[in-house]
Amino acid sequence: MLNIFILTAVILVSALLIWPRVANSPLWRATITPLASIIGSGFLVLGPILDVSFGGWAPLAMLLLCGVAWGFGSAIRFNIQDIDTRAQRGPVIHRMELFASVSLAFAFFISVAYYLNLFGSFAVSLTSVDDPFHARLMTTGVFLLILSVGCTRGFSALERMEQISVGVKLAVIAGLIVGLAVYFGDQAHAGALVFDQAKESGTNALMLLAGLIVTVQGFETSRYIGHTYDAKTRIRSMWWAQIIATVIYLVYIGLLTYAIVPGELELDETAIIDLMLVVAPILPVLLVAAALAAQFSAAIADTSGSGGLLSEISGGRISPRMGYGLLVGIGLLLTWTSNVFEIISFASRAFAIYYALQSGIAAYAAMSLKRKPSAIFFALMAVLALAISLFGIPAE
Repeated sequence: MLNIFILTAVILVSALLIWPRVANSPLWRATITPLASIIGSGFLVLGPILDVSFGGWAPLAMLLLCGVAWGFGSAIRFNIQDIDTRAQRGPVIHRMELFASVSLAFAFFISVAYYLNLFGSFAVSLTSVDDPFHARLMTTGVFLLILSVGCTRGFSALERMEQISVGVKLAVIAGLIVGLAVYFGDQAHAGALVFDQAKESGTNALMLLAGLIVTVQGFETSRYIGHTYDAKTRIRSMWWAQIIATVIYLVYIGLLTYAIVPGELELDETAIIDLMLVVAPILPVLLVAAALAAQFSAAIADTSGSGGLLSEISGGRISPRMGYGLLVGIGLLLTWTSNVFEIISFASRAFAIYYALQSGIAAYAAMSLKRKPSAIFFALMAVLALAISLFGIPAE
């Protein structure tokens, strides 16, 4: 019966997302880009990591992560608005924006390689050729597919591919939450809910949380789709993407934390599948499908964002299509020379540096506009981002 409930939730959410009024909404289509990246791999890895590391305090840790991400998002939204309303922002801000764009381009290249390498690992795990070589072959094929579509059809085609894969992912997440909710209710009725002790505490817990910021990043992609959407739409798209992702994460972590005992679970990228086996037999199968959709959609989101970013950095001399080619070239190099954990360790610091620069830009701009409270807040976010880049422990 639980399998039927889960499948019903998946079908209903799928139907909602393909409803023309939703699917063709410009705001929803713009929201998909940051949303795809925010919950690209986070929902797969955050549950087991937070449950094992923080025990009953995992929902609070998740709220803190989302709160910090919201602070960084506020700085970027401020900058989008400032760019739109002020023709001249000054040479200092211009130089800082250039440094920020370079750091983000570097982070995008690495994050796409991470997403697609994770995609390859999940894809071959279901076959008889479950080994690193064939996983890299799968990753290479997807890289070439994205390059082909991006160069021949452009951003709109990539966005449509992304919209389909995000729809699959959100539908499966809905099924996952329904399954967890029913299981949670059964455990509560039996008096079997748990509140595990945290394994991490003090400085080490803070360092782990700092490293986990990479699992809730992705909202910054709204900053670089100006060639398709205006400033107001991009600001609203980032706002909605962060709200939706926060609600999904908090409900998911809350249900998982108190209903399931992690025991001696080994933390890896597929740990969530082992945890969901106790909830319903159908969930592991759906999660593998969602994992593939998640990595694909997140990779497309960052690929699309990088195309607009490189075009902006170069003053239009590098087209988005040329950017796709550069990203794929670097991604293939990383794919065949590094493993997933080496790739993500670089990306974590690159994103933190980018957030520090964007927060610094917002602080400087707010001060020049005599908005002192905002300037102080953004300055504090810049310091926090620098601390994350220096002390964060990459959790993935």
